[in-house]
Amino acid sequence: MRIARFSIDGNVAFGAVEGDKQDELVLDIIKGIPFADYELSGTKVPLGKVRLLPPVLPNKVVAFGRNYAEHARELGNEVPDAPFAFFKPSTSVIGPGDDIQYPPFTEDLHHEAELAVVIGRMCREVPRDRVKDVIFGYTCANDITARDVQKREKQWARAKGFDSSCPLGPWVETDIDLARAGDLTVQLTVNGEQRQLGRTSEMIHPIEDLIVNISEAMTLLPGDVILTGTPAGVGPLHVGDEVAVTIEGIGTLTNKVVKRG
Repeated sequence: MRIARFSIDGNVAFGAVEGDKQDELVLDIIKGIPFADYELSGTKVPLGKVRLLPPVLPNKVVAFGRNYAEHARELGNEVPDAPFAFFKPSTSVIGPGDDIQYPPFTEDLHHEAELAVVIGRMCREVPRDRVKDVIFGYTCANDITARDVQKREKQWARAKGFDSSCPLGPWVETDIDLARAGDLTVQLTVNGEQRQLGRTSEMIHPIEDLIVNISEAMTLLPGDVILTGTPAGVGPLHVGDEVAVTIEGIGTLTNKVVKRG
């Protein structure tokens, strides 16, 4: 099931996305929230009549860096022996169609297409064989990065945590199992030109290892998001660019880069 979060007539709701053709998609409005008991209301609205929002509002976004060997090498970094985590604040999250605001403190803004894992229940110290039980679903992400700031400041809080640096969407796909999630195509285009193309099977540390690693240290909450790393091909974005992340079996997340006003 594809679960979207949307607004219509000033109201915010979750809905199940139905249909196959983009211009025929409809939302069956959900009664309740998808992380608890819920049911479909049977009240349906065309997707084109609503504004899609970030599919979840995470308490925290835990991102893992350098999890694809070729990406680590393209930036001149060593491949880490263990998962390498950092955080993006909830204020960095935007949804499909929202603008990526080019910060005034950088001159080298980069895209990074990523598979995002959405946590479905509160959990801590998750054993590897139970990881599948705590995953709600998967969505597309773009780990927007101020590359010059990242290099200059060494720590990544400003470089990867600024407002609008974490586009998520367009919805959460709940019907992908953990095995399939480990071998999906991830691609990114800028103005229609392909920049990144890889598969999640190229991850150094698979999804199971990432969730085991971070849940050893902290409690994960429903709606929290795990970013799993980006394949090679990262590169610069400029004001006016349209950037699209497409992940096999999930969908396409599209955003435009604008100058911060």
